[in-house]
Amino acid sequence: MKFTANVREFFGETGNLAEFTGRFFSIGIKPRFEIKELFNQCYLIGYKSLPLIALTGFIMGLVLTMQLRPSLVTYGVESQLPVMVGIAIVREIGPVITALIFAGKIASSIGAELGSMKVTEQIDAMEVGGTNPFKYLVATRVLATTMMLPVLTVMGDAICLFGAYIGVNIRSVTSFHLFFTQVFHSLSFGDLLPAFTKTFFFGFAIGIVGCYKGYNSTKGTQGVGNSANSAVVLSSVMIFLIDLLAVQFTDILGLN
Repeated sequence: MKFTANVREFFGETGNLAEFTGRFFSIGIKPRFEIKELFNQCYLIGYKSLPLIALTGFIMGLVLTMQLRPSLVTYGVESQLPVMVGIAIVREIGPVITALIFAGKIASSIGAELGSMKVTEQIDAMEVGGTNPFKYLVATRVLATTMMLPVLTVMGDAICLFGAYIGVNIRSVTSFHLFFTQVFHSLSFGDLLPAFTKTFFFGFAIGIVGCYKGYNSTKGTQGVGNSANSAVVLSSVMIFLIDLLAVQFTDILGLN
């Protein structure tokens, strides 16, 4: 009985999320647009997340290089360290780790913010005042996460590669020009396009899940906490599922 109830709850939640996503495409992207609020959310979601993304990226590049070096030295291919690190960061590690960090910060923030507005009836007050809360609160945040995550991923990859350059020079001496020449010569269009494209889907998933959980929050302050927590968990799962589909799709197209 409990298993049946969990399955029913899972499919019910999936259907509600799909309906919420359909509502975004049917209502949220139609005029009139909340341009001022959109730019405000881009600043809060994008610019405010940059320090955390930059710090995480730098440490990740540094640690990845230091962990890979002993194995490459064993097989006598230490010179290929910049190539391996560059491909790993740009194709997979950079976009996924950046999206997970972004989800932990932004999905929880959106879920808690909209959840608190829901339980304190501020969303109902906006409807009474003649403002469309879905367009003002949901559409702007989803569009902001969709646009800002690709930008943050590019910046995070660049900082991560710089951290890798520092890691390479801890045990040896490699010039800045030589390191990045090796990195970019090893990358192709098939590496860059899928990695960059899937970040838009990551950003959309994070935004829509965070808004869905917050917008449908119940049970007072406890519900706000549950919304923030479940938003992070569900958006993280969505990131891995989208990444899996992206890898399969690029493999079918022969971009791998």
